[in-house]
Amino acid sequence: MQLKVSGLFPVDQTVQLRVPSQRISDAESESAISEISRSVEADSSQRIPGDDTPDQQHRRRNRNRRKAPSPPLGPRLVAALHLAPLLAFLAPHVAPLADRLAPYARRMRPQYPRPGRTGWRRWLPSWRQWLGGALAGVGLSGLLLAVAYAATDIPDNLNSYATQQDNVYFWADGTPMARTGWVQRQAMPLKDIPDDVRWAVLAAENASFYSDPGISVQGITRALFRTLGQGDTQGGSTITQQYVKNVYLNQDQTLRRKVTEAMMALKLDNRMSKDEILESYLNTSWFGRGTYGIQRASQAYYGKDVSELNASEAAFLAALLKGAGLYDPTLSSANRARAVERWSWTLDRMVQIGKLSQAERDTYKKFPEPLKRNPLYDTGEQSDYLVELASQYAKKAAQISDKDFDLGGYQIYTTFDKRREDQLTEAVTKARKKALKDDPKAAKSVHYGAASVASDGRILAMHGGPDHRKQGYNESNATTVPAGSAFTPFVYAAGLEHGVRKTRDGEATAVTGDSVYDGDDDVPVTTPEGPYWDRSGRKVAASNDGNKSYGQISLHRAMALSVNTPFMQLGMDTGLDKVRSTAEAAGLLSSSIGAQVPTLSMGSSTPSAIRMASGYSTFAAAGKHTEPYSVRRITHNGDKISLNLPDPRRAVGADVAEEVTSALTDAFRTAHPDAAPATAQVAGKAGTTPKDTASWYVGTHKSVSTAVVVYRIDLAKSLEPLPLKGLAGTADDSVPYGIWSGAMSPLG
Repeated sequence: MQLKVSGLFPVDQTVQLRVPSQRISDAESESAISEISRSVEADSSQRIPGDDTPDQQHRRRNRNRRKAPSPPLGPRLVAALHLAPLLAFLAPHVAPLADRLAPYARRMRPQYPRPGRTGWRRWLPSWRQWLGGALAGVGLSGLLLAVAYAATDIPDNLNSYATQQDNVYFWADGTPMARTGWVQRQAMPLKDIPDDVRWAVLAAENASFYSDPGISVQGITRALFRTLGQGDTQGGSTITQQYVKNVYLNQDQTLRRKVTEAMMALKLDNRMSKDEILESYLNTSWFGRGTYGIQRASQAYYGKDVSELNASEAAFLAALLKGAGLYDPTLSSANRARAVERWSWTLDRMVQIGKLSQAERDTYKKFPEPLKRNPLYDTGEQSDYLVELASQYAKKAAQISDKDFDLGGYQIYTTFDKRREDQLTEAVTKARKKALKDDPKAAKSVHYGAASVASDGRILAMHGGPDHRKQGYNESNATTVPAGSAFTPFVYAAGLEHGVRKTRDGEATAVTGDSVYDGDDDVPVTTPEGPYWDRSGRKVAASNDGNKSYGQISLHRAMALSVNTPFMQLGMDTGLDKVRSTAEAAGLLSSSIGAQVPTLSMGSSTPSAIRMASGYSTFAAAGKHTEPYSVRRITHNGDKISLNLPDPRRAVGADVAEEVTSALTDAFRTAHPDAAPATAQVAGKAGTTPKDTASWYVGTHKSVSTAVVVYRIDLAKSLEPLPLKGLAGTADDSVPYGIWSGAMSPLG
């Protein structure tokens, strides 16, 4: 209560009185006010005006000042939100309803102990209170669920592990070669999954899938009771909920995860069609044996595509969704008993829901035994090298990032010919075993690089090593040993293409196969100014195999007899820069080309077996070169991926290629007169190195070129080539030629 007393206090001061909460009469209040006034006047009469200093008056004023009480919150909100007009409008309508409900509200108000009751009944709520509490609980639960639904978001990114697939590699004829990836999964469109397979899964897991809202209220309630009681949250999940758990959430058995799963399932059911959800579920579920998705499960357990499954086999695969570790019959007898029971129940369930006739059900009396082991793991040792080469090319040619490629789902159709690969592997394996038998110590460091390349650039076969798991080093793609005299066809092609100059500024003169050069051993190399001297002050000279001398000899015959000295001089006359450019145009990598000195013509370059085969195939292709490639087509879950395949380009003239091929044909016939029929299109040449660190054979049969190199390197110590010590055989019994002929047979 506030009281103003005129004349006693400054105009800005108010006296605040506290009045007891009990009601008092008007007479009593007037008496109390009079008493207070007299007391105040008496007190003020004792104070002499002007006695106080200004500071004292100011402090007294501050002490006596009291803040006015703040208005209640309700009125303040009404004023702030300008609700007064609205409340004024509603008041006449709400007031009668409030008056009508007031008695019921008073009855609902709990009174404890309850009047009119005795004993323990005094403490029990009435039925109205029970009903009100139940309704309030339902309303509050609905409100909480609505808030949880609104607050739950479906992530944009799926669980990468749940959507990760394997990459499948195919031979040139389209048959599977190998697969890679952390998991075995291959997405399959729903239209390609038979109805029997779909309904076997639905019958076993969620028969009401197409009619439910994405969740099962009964199932969730049962799961919640189990969670609260025994910590077991299994059971009660629809297919939509299981899909959410697979791709968006973790596998934690918690109440929070279960609620989040239900909310996301409701949202997902509104966002996706039922068919989309079912397709996604079938492609992300785990079926055991390292497989994810129905397609991979079909291949792992029955060795065939999902499109070939019948209802009986589908019923077994559906059983695996309950837990493959408990239902894979190959793991234990108990597993088999569970699997048979679940398989039979699923078929009966399909009949109950009208998705399988009783007559067809009666035909499935015998349990469809799955394969003993997963056939998808049988990739073979050499295929590891092939996969490595193909994956590198696929990512580069299709511009696929490592991250996307690792997520899988790609089908890589390679150029590898299985028959040729088997023949090449068999030939190398035979040579390796013989070397280990003849000289076990030296053979431990021997390597066999080999590759077959078609004239259109396709890599048809390749030998990378004994076992990729033990040696990741690819022997066919290594650039560590010199090409030796196997390089001379490129020198010959350069001379035929560009001609030679006998003087520094003179005109180039044409060279043909009939052009004559000195074929004697150890002939010094000359330049227009005289002999060529190396840095040590010695004349540079070439040597022939076996130090043989042939006198004046035509270039064609020198190639046929593998005479080296004419080609070292031819390289100098043509220009080493042109030799280099011709070798690169034919297919050798610039990084492998040797230094631009006279020994370049004698094979100081270090091309791989793949590149040497590619270079010789240029001559077989009439002088057009196509970069070697190992992948011809890529799809991602069936959709074609753009692939930049190489185009052929002119490397040397067709007449030049024809002459080089002719000389190489004579070289093959001279060295191996009885190896092929007279009509066979076979050309080839051996290659040796001065220090016996590598032995080559490169040849072409029809349109396919194969290069084989044998060399020694102790990978545990260095990449420095070691002497072969006879492991490459002799000129009459060459190991590289033996491998080549085995890989290329029959030479008809």
